[in-house]
Formats: sequence, structure tokens, C-alpha cells
Amino acid sequence: MTEFIHLKVANSDYPYRVLIVDDDLMHRTLEREILQPPKYIVCEASNGEEAMDYLKRQSFDVVLLDRSMPGMDGDQVCRRLRYELKLLMLPVIMVTGSNRSDELQSSLQSGATDFIRKPYSPVELTARVDAAVNYKRRTDQLDDAESVLFALARMVEAKDGTTGDHCTRLSHNSVVFGQRLGLSSDELLALRRGGVLHDIGKLGIPDAILLKPGKLTEVEWQSMHEHTTIGARLVSSLQSMQLTVPIVYCHHERWDGSGYPQGLSGENIPFLARVFQIVDIYDALAFQRPYKPALSQQTIIDIFHDEVKKGWRQPDLVQAFLELLQNQPESLQIPMGAAEDLGASLYHEIARSGTFAAR
Repeated sequence: MTEFIHLKVANSDYPYRVLIVDDDLMHRTLEREILQPPKYIVCEASNGEEAMDYLKRQSFDVVLLDRSMPGMDGDQVCRRLRYELKLLMLPVIMVTGSNRSDELQSSLQSGATDFIRKPYSPVELTARVDAAVNYKRRTDQLDDAESVLFALARMVEAKDGTTGDHCTRLSHNSVVFGQRLGLSSDELLALRRGGVLHDIGKLGIPDAILLKPGKLTEVEWQSMHEHTTIGARLVSSLQSMQLTVPIVYCHHERWDGSGYPQGLSGENIPFLARVFQIVDIYDALAFQRPYKPALSQQTIIDIFHDEVKKGWRQPDLVQAFLELLQNQPESLQIPMGAAEDLGASLYHEIARSGTFAAR
């Protein structure tokens, strides 16, 4: 029997795992008495080193961290858990008796996400803890949903079996091109995600069409065109993907309006989709496919110029990309030892488990 992978699914169910860090036993006892089971599971650390040891070994939903402790104070603990342990999304509520703005600013800069001032009421403490936990678990759910989407997109790539590391190359090269154009960090992230997710809608295309070795019929082409609409629906379910949706939906549109799915033309085509499609075309030309060899740089340049003449591509964007290709071709190569791209690790885990077999 196939052994299924266990994928963490975050939820808002109890218990909430809380780490209390305070050198004062009386304060730890007070917080523990307020945060009673079964809703809360509480662990206690009496100093920063003990807290770090807990955080290395266990997962928590929130940390209640006293700011004033001997040895390693709360700010130092906060910096270490953020930068050494990479717990970037773990809520840290700094417990302090101070009202000084410079101390509060210091704690925020160290990575604290909230404050509670002594003395506090039980209602205030539980409200702040609950709000922090609920935020973290919503974030965890978003991370899980994104990871599954990226892994599914990798499965589409693996089904084809002919495109190699197409998604990874597109993620890398679209970001390189976007940087050349001076795009914002949010736009670059959307391009990076688009590199993996642009063809995820092919999950909804029958294998008889998707994997057909010969030429597609007109009816089959119409079915294939649906992958942009299907993909956009899948991706649009996540608010974090709103800048990526137009890439998925519109990367087959053409400057003259002869593309699909909507026949958009000119600047009616979302800008990020126009940027992305140039990189997508380059990858299709520069790498071997079953129906063609990898083409030379000059041949690629000639094809781009021809598509501009036909009215299919935006002239100034093509020119900017060709300048990048001619002057910095090495930037379009993935560096050796680069980290795995979006969804790759989860896909490889699924593939190794036998729950998915690439065909």
C-alpha cells in the first residue's frame, strides 16, 4: 500500500502552545495560572539560554518574553530566535513594566510583534495571546496552501518530461529581467511565483491532449487554451497571489490582440504578463524540446525581431531583453548551488514517497 506523506495543516483548534520566558518565578506562575489547559499548553524558561534550547527542540504558537532579564535580555533572545533559528513568523509578545518609547522601539527592531505592560489583567493577557496564535495559524495555512500549489505546478512540469528545469529557469530569469526593468520587490516576487505557476492550469487538461505526441486538432487546441483560465482560478484563491494571477491568465496574449484567452492587445495586457512571456519564449527557444534543438543566440534574436515585426510582442520590452541577452548572457544562467526554487522540495518529497509518479 502506498504510504502517504503527512502534510502539516494549520488550524485554529486548541491547544495553543505557549513558551513563557521570565527569570521571575512569581510572574511565570501568574502567567501559567491564567493560561490554563486544555486551551493552552505552557512551557517555562527561566532565562534566555533555556528559552533558546526549548525553541530549537519544540514548536510554539507564541512566546511571552520578559524584556528585563539578567544575562541575555528579551531583546537579545528575540534577535537570536529571528536570525539564528530563522523563526521569522513566530509571534513574540514582549512583557515589560516600562513605558519608555526608546525601549519599546528597541524591542520592535529586535523582532517583537506585540507588547503587554505589567500589571495586566487576565483578560488582556489571554486576548493578546489568542490574537497572536490566530494570526500565526492563518499564516501557517497560507504557507501550506502556497506550498501545495507550487508542488502541483511541479507535477505538471514532471508530467511533460521534456522541459527539464523549465520552471526554475523561468523563475530565475524573469526576476533577472524584472530587476533590469527596475520593478518593485512585490513585482519581482510575482514574477518568481509565475515562473512556477504559469502552467498549473494544465492539471485540468486531459492527458490525451496534454501528452499527445503529434499535432493537436483545432478542438484540442481550444481545450489546451483553457489552461490559462483554469490556472488563474486556482491561483486567485490566495490573496497573496493577486499580482501573480495576471501572469498565469495572460501570458499567452499578444501585443496585436491575436493571443488568448481574451484577445487583449497593447497595454490592456497586464504588464507583468508581458514581461514574463518574453522570458517564457526565450526559454522555449534556448533549450531543446522533442520537436526542435536548442537554438543559437543569433537565431533567438532573429526570431524575436520577427515576432516584433508581426506585431506579437511589445517592441521596447523585447529590445530591453535582447540587450540583457547580448550584454549579460551569464545572468540568465542559474548559479551553481542555488537554493531549490518554490515547491521543489515538497514535490521531491511527494515523488519519493510514491504518492505521485512522473509520467
